[in-house]
Amino acid sequence: MRSLCCSILLLTLCASPVLAQTTKPADDPAATKLAATEAFNRGEFAVALPLLQKVADQLKNKPDQAGQVQEQIRVCQKNLEISAQAQPQQSVPTDTGPRKPHPAPKPGEELSMTIKELGNFDYDAEKGGNIPDDVKALSGSKLKVKGFMVPMDQADSITQFALVPSLFGCCYGQPPQIQHTIIVNCPKGKSVSYFPDEIEVSGKLTVEEKKDEGFIVSIFEVECSSVKPVGK
Repeated sequence: MRSLCCSILLLTLCASPVLAQTTKPADDPAATKLAATEAFNRGEFAVALPLLQKVADQLKNKPDQAGQVQEQIRVCQKNLEISAQAQPQQSVPTDTGPRKPHPAPKPGEELSMTIKELGNFDYDAEKGGNIPDDVKALSGSKLKVKGFMVPMDQADSITQFALVPSLFGCCYGQPPQIQHTIIVNCPKGKSVSYFPDEIEVSGKLTVEEKKDEGFIVSIFEVECSSVKPVGK
C-alpha cells in the first residue's frame, strides 16, 4: 500500500488539469461532485474549485449538505491564493554556487532545515543511485522542516502526505523535484487533519530510494511525531 501511495504522489503532482472520464451526463450532480472530490483529494485545486462551486450551486437548497462543499471551496481558494503569492518567487534563480555537504549529525541532534536545503543536490530520478553520502548519513536523524501539505490518501483523517516547498507547482501541474519532496507518514493508528497553510513537521528521517514497478517514487520519508501550523 505504501509503494502504491508513493506512486500516486508522482501521478498527483504531475497530473495535468484533465478530469476523469465518466459515463454519467456532465450535468449530473453526483458525477460533478465525484469529479470535484477526486480533483480536491489529488491537490488539483485549480481544477476542483469551479466544480465545487457548481456543486455548491446545486446544493443551495440543501444547507445540511452544502457545508462541507463550502469548506472545500475555502481550502481551494486559500491554496490558490498562496500559490499566486508564491509565483514571483519561482522565477528567482536558485543556483547559489557549489553544493555544500551536510555536516555529520550529532547524537540526539534535531536537524532544522528547509526541504531544498535537505535535497541540495541534483538527482537522477530515472536511474537513481546518486544520493550524496553526506545526505545518506542523515538517515535516522530527527528532523524539523517546514512546507505545504499535499494529501496522498484522503482529505480527512490523513495518514500520509507529501510535504513540498510550495503549492504553486502542484496546483498547476509543475511538480517539485523528487529530492524536494518528503513523504510524511503518521504513526500507526494516528492521523492529522488537512491544513492549507504552511506547516512544521518533526519526526524521524529516512533516506532511501523507494521504487514501485521499477520507478523511483521517493527518497525522503519522515515518520512524524509532530505536525503543526507555522505561526504567523
